[in-house]
Amino acid sequence: MNKKVLSIMSIFLLVIMLSAGCGSSDNSQNANSPEVGDTTEDKTFKVGLECDYPPFNWTQLDDSNGAVPIDGCAEYAAGYDIEIAKRIADGLGRELVIVKTEWSGLLPALTSGKIDAIIAGMSPTAERKESIDFSTNYYKSDLVMVVKKGGKYEGATSIQDFKGAKVTAQIGTFHYTVIDQIEGVIKEPAMDDFSAMRVALESGMIDGYISEKPEAVSAEAANENFTFVEFDDGFVTSDDDTAIAVGLVKESELIEEINRILAGISDAEKEELMNEAIKNQPKE
Repeated sequence: MNKKVLSIMSIFLLVIMLSAGCGSSDNSQNANSPEVGDTTEDKTFKVGLECDYPPFNWTQLDDSNGAVPIDGCAEYAAGYDIEIAKRIADGLGRELVIVKTEWSGLLPALTSGKIDAIIAGMSPTAERKESIDFSTNYYKSDLVMVVKKGGKYEGATSIQDFKGAKVTAQIGTFHYTVIDQIEGVIKEPAMDDFSAMRVALESGMIDGYISEKPEAVSAEAANENFTFVEFDDGFVTSDDDTAIAVGLVKESELIEEINRILAGISDAEKEELMNEAIKNQPKE
């Protein structure tokens, strides 16, 4: 009886060892393969973004309107940033992989190697340039204030018209810092994303939030109660503050090629892509 038990145990252990060996064997073959520098992973272009900043990027349940799968889940990502990412991936000859990442986690994901690039409506600010590099710009827009239609601030023409107003912006962005240019403003805590700010505006928790114009157009299209203010006397910003570029690790070998690809996308095509993104954005 003991011999039978030992025999069964021996067979069981052998099966486990063989199973483990299959995985090790595959890895060994890959390591010794002459194509080691040309693996599937090397052929991917992993892009990090929130998937929650329409019309730049958003999450949806199917692949309509050019949406692509989000890595690790059954959802899809679409929007202006996705269209730019698709063109860059094609130009690089790589497969696009979308890695859904919270805004605050984008820089750590890039510098740790979890993603290859940030294409997320991100501005190449001086502060960010201290830790990462940026491509040439792929979009540029002015700052506006999203407010309630028919409300007290709809007719504003100057940022100073928001004295006493409750104003916020997204956490970790320069949008939040420019609120300080409004005298007597009530600067509310920064919020995680634009969805949260839209909810806060709808509920009356805030009187307005700062955004780039495309997102404001998106908000107005998604909610009939929203509009936005374009200022005659607006925020003081630098060109980099209102531009949008691809974030890359310092001294990335991809930057020259990505700049070449972006240079091949005309201003007219960029505008058409943005208009399509605004039209196709999810309605809240």
